[in-house]
Amino acid sequence: MVGVEAQDREAVRALLAAVRAEGRDALTAPEGRTIADAYGIAVPGEALARDVDEAVAHAARLGGKSVLKIVSPDIRTRPTRAGSWSAWRARPRCAPRSTGSSRNARAYAPDARVDGVQVQQLLPPGQEVIVGAVTDPTFGKVVAFGLGGVLVEVLKDITFRLAPVSADEAMSMLDSIKAAEILRGVRGAPAVDRWALAEQVRRVSQLVTDFPEIAEVDLNR
Repeated sequence: MVGVEAQDREAVRALLAAVRAEGRDALTAPEGRTIADAYGIAVPGEALARDVDEAVAHAARLGGKSVLKIVSPDIRTRPTRAGSWSAWRARPRCAPRSTGSSRNARAYAPDARVDGVQVQQLLPPGQEVIVGAVTDPTFGKVVAFGLGGVLVEVLKDITFRLAPVSADEAMSMLDSIKAAEILRGVRGAPAVDRWALAEQVRRVSQLVTDFPEIAEVDLNR
C-alpha cells in the first residue's frame, strides 16, 4: 500500500467535498496538483499566477520554458477552447501570453470564473505515456497504462488491471503493451525509468481505491 499520511488523506477528502459542494464534477489544475502531491504522484513544477508579474516570476523560477494555461472552475482547458501557450521565462514572451490566455477564456466563456493562469514547467522531450484510472460498471476501479500523446489515440495500445495494483502488477503492466520494447529504448533512445513509471501506476491505483468517488484520472505526458 502507498504510504500516505492520514493528514494528506484528510486534505484530499476535504478538497473533494468542497468541489462537490460547488456542484462541480472536475478539478482545476491546482486542485489536481494538491491531490497528486498528497499521493506522491509526480507532476511538473507549476504555480498559480493571478497577474502578469506573478506569471513572469513563476516562469523565471521554473527555468527554461513554461506552459501557460487558464485556471477556471468553469472551463476544462483544451487548446481549442481557452487555449494554452508556451512561453519563455523572459517577460517580453511571458507577459503577452499570460494576458492572451485570459482573453481567450473570456471569449470562450464570458461568465466563467477565472482564478488565474497556471504556469507549468515544460518538460524536455521524452517518451510520452498515459497513466490513468476509470470506473468500470462491472469491475469497479480499473487502472490503465499505455503509450501517451497521439499514440494513445492512434494505436490504442493500453493495458488494464483492477485497482489497487501491487508493485509487481504495476511493473507487469509495462511489459503487457504491444509496444513494450519502446520503453526499453530502441534505436539509441534511452530506456525509461521502469521503477518510477510503475510506481506512478501504483500510486494512482491507490488513490482511486481510497477515494472511489473519483470517477476518472488521466495523466498523459
